[in-house]
Formats: sequence, structure tokens, C-alpha cells
Amino acid sequence: MTRAISLHQVSKSYARGVRVVERLSLDIRPGEFLVLLGPSGCGKSTVLRMIAGLEDPSEGQVRLDGEFANDLPPAERDMAMVFQNFALYPSMTGRDNIGFPLRIEAPGEDPRPRVDATARMLGIEDLLDRFPNQLSGGERQRVAMGRAIARHPSAFLMDEPLSNLDAKLRNHLRAEIAGLTRKLGVTTVYVTHDQAEALSLGDRVAVLRGGVLQQLGTPRTVYALPANVFVAAFIGTPRINLLRGLVRAPLDGAMTISLGRQYLRLPEPLCLDHQLLRVQQGREVIVGLRSEGVRIARPSEARPGEVPISGLVEHVEFQGHEVLVHFNTGSRPAYVPELEAPRPVRQVRRRRRAGTVLGRLRERAAGLRTGPVAVMDHPEGTEPVRADDVPPEGRQPGDLVVRTTPDFELRHGLQVPLLVDLAHLFVFDQHGERICPAPARLPDLDE
Repeated sequence: MTRAISLHQVSKSYARGVRVVERLSLDIRPGEFLVLLGPSGCGKSTVLRMIAGLEDPSEGQVRLDGEFANDLPPAERDMAMVFQNFALYPSMTGRDNIGFPLRIEAPGEDPRPRVDATARMLGIEDLLDRFPNQLSGGERQRVAMGRAIARHPSAFLMDEPLSNLDAKLRNHLRAEIAGLTRKLGVTTVYVTHDQAEALSLGDRVAVLRGGVLQQLGTPRTVYALPANVFVAAFIGTPRINLLRGLVRAPLDGAMTISLGRQYLRLPEPLCLDHQLLRVQQGREVIVGLRSEGVRIARPSEARPGEVPISGLVEHVEFQGHEVLVHFNTGSRPAYVPELEAPRPVRQVRRRRRAGTVLGRLRERAAGLRTGPVAVMDHPEGTEPVRADDVPPEGRQPGDLVVRTTPDFELRHGLQVPLLVDLAHLFVFDQHGERICPAPARLPDLDE
């Protein structure tokens, strides 16, 4: 039997009021594979431990099949957890490790039939008589997964189970996990910081930042329609290009987005998404372009919806089947602060309409938001990067990365014509919220 898992306004605080999960609400359907994705320290594992009953929520409710489960001990939740560090008993063989929870649950029953069936499913029949120190990392993780599968639980909870393995083995086990969970049809909650795992495994992906849910949706949705700059920058390889832009929308001329030395001219008649950019007239915005949204071609080869710019080759990364080219277009990058760090800085917002119910609700909603997900200025303490500057240590040269085929012979310093596909154009406001393509629900003018 599989089960539904619901979190309603769940928060978790530790000593000194440090809040690691902030009013999280999730509904996980029976048999669904949900991935919790985010950088290290964003609260993913804490959420998983609250579902398992290993941590108590500070606020909110955990519900299993619609029943209140905050006080339900872990042993009564009928869930199996797979840990990052394998957690095998070193003095037990693989057979004993897999059969141990079965002996605890049903002391009078022989666990061998279920152990053998699980081993056949995982292809580890020849490992059952070995001890953990006689197994490789991948073999130990299979035994750990077998221990969870043999119990026939109502839900699997997996806490970064592949992060300690090498890349080739990780890809292989990723496919095995996908096949097994689909075959068993058991509700699975999978924690990872690897966006490739999240996109390839999950039915839905929940992106967390600083303990706050940023976006919940299918892998295709969170990639193609990121809710904000953080989601856009965290998902996708190579990372999305984020450039500072300025919207110019004269009444008697074409609308453009200035990128510093160059600009993107929006074709007329304007589509609805581009029409909505008029309200950003004269404001700085953040332009997002994925590497596949730009191609190397002359202006004469432009297709409908493509606009020309040019770039100076700064660096070429040969990947075998493709090439990543770093261009200097004279644009200024926008930054996602603390992308790999857990907690954003909280902003103090001005009290609005404190005497009304609407005002109090708005103030409460504002308190749930994290800090800005992007900044327009260069990080404090450093000078802005000019086009002729040497790139800071740790950053790749150039401001625009383009994915292309190995057919192009490119060298450093070569000026190259580029075409930007406006169908792949993202525009975010100064706070990092997506404004193009337009969100499904447009904000009220009074918000």
C-alpha cells in the first residue's frame, strides 16, 4: 500500500530562533516521485526527517493519508529511509543487513524469501554473504536500498543516496532507482542538490531556498518557466546567462532592452508578454538567456523571432559532442547572491494598512518571503567588471555562454555574429521575480 503525504504550513526552528524551514506546504500524491531540490543547507533533509518522524515540526501539521501524524513515532509511519552514508551494520553480511528490519517487524517469520526476492530485483544475489567492508560504494548502496525495499513500506524517503558515488555509477543507479520506484509504485520523496538527478527522476520537483518553497512543478515546468531568478540559475547546465538590462519603450518607436553596448530589439507587433514589459519603461531588469537560446549565425540567417547581437570569443570549452563558447558582449552580469549558501538576508518591510484585516494578511505574507533572489550591483567590496577586465578568480571569462556544435572553428579574440531567440528570453524584475514570460496570475496593482 502506498500513501499520501501532506505538509501544511510546516516550520522548523532550532536554538536561538534559527528557522531552517519556513511555512512549507506540500501535497504528495500516492505513488508520486517528488524531489526536494536546493543548495546545501536549504532545509531539504530537515523536511525529510520531519516526514519520517525523526524531527518534530515547530509549527504546522504533517498528515499521512489525511490523518494528523505530528505525534506518530517513526516506527508506526511505515516508511523506509535510505541515507547518504549507507548506514549498514559492519558486523552483518548483506543478507543480514537486508533481513534485519524484517526480523524486528515479524520475529517469528523467516525473512529469507523476501531477502532473496529483493536481491534478485537489485541484482545483488552474489553479494549477500559479504560484509560491508568487502563491498564497493555502489554495492553498499544497493544493499542499503534492498533493506528499504524488502520491508514493502508505504513510502520511500531517500536522503541524497547517490552523492557519495562516482559520476558513472551515479548515472547507472539513478536509472535503477527510477525503474524500481516505477515498478513498485510506492510514494517516494527524494532529496538532492543535483539538478540533473531532480530533472531525470521526479514526477514533480520542489525547489527550496532558505527553507522557503520557491517553485513546485514538473521538471519541464521548472526548467522552462522558472518562477524567479534563483530557480532559473539553479536549474540548468551550463547555468543560465543573467545580464543587466534596461527597458526602453518609446511611444513612437520600437521597444528595446539595452544590454550595455548592445540591445535586443523586440519585433512588432509585440506579443502579449513583451507588451507587459512597457510598465518597466526606464527600469533596470534582469535578462535571462539559456545557452541554447542563442546561436552562432549571421543576421541574414535570422528566423522569425530572432534578433542579432555579436560577441567576442573569450574561452572555448570542448565537451566532445558539443562546445560551450564564452563570449564578451559588453553586457553587465546580474548576480544571484548566496546561491550555494542556505539563508538569505531577511528584509524588513514597511507596515501597510496595519489597522485592516487585509493589511495584517499582507504583512504576514511579506514576513514569509525571503530576501531578494538577485542583485543588480556587483557584490559589495569589489569593483564592477569592465569588458576589458580580467575575470575574477573562480568565474569563467565572458558574460554570455552559448552551446553549439564542434563544427565551428572558434579562437580567442574572434568577433562572432549571434542570433538571440526571443522565444527563450526571460525577463525578471529587480527583485528577481519573473515578468516575462508573464506569470500565470498577474499581481494586483495595489500589491
